[in-house]
Amino acid sequence: MKYKFPSVEWINKVRELLNESESYQRSAKDWEGDFIFVVEPDEAYPHTSYLHLELYHGSSPGAALVNEDELPETEYSLNAPFSTWRRVIEGKLDPIQGMMTRQLKLKGDLMKIMRYPKAAQEIVSCCADVPTEW
Repeated sequence: MKYKFPSVEWINKVRELLNESESYQRSAKDWEGDFIFVVEPDEAYPHTSYLHLELYHGSSPGAALVNEDELPETEYSLNAPFSTWRRVIEGKLDPIQGMMTRQLKLKGDLMKIMRYPKAAQEIVSCCADVPTEW
């Protein structure tokens, strides 16, 4: 089965894989801070979508596709056009490098994220493991 990106099914599969990942649990055991991933429109995708991922001490208690008018308070938001997200998920763009080069626009404490590079890599790895329909 393939999961359409972005969708509630896709982000829930990421959540499931994170919760099964011992490596993520180890690398993010001290992490607190939820994310909103904002998928912006470009030539490949005409909409703006918001994926919410709850992250707490090496687990993901919740995930959702949310509407702009019901965005929860989160510590972080990460914005990028659809095609940039695809490059990250396919492993063609490192997320830390993407933040440093502003291809991924971060709102939140970059220095905190830089202290958990393995956790960031594990999140991307779980995203890459989702059979994705573009």
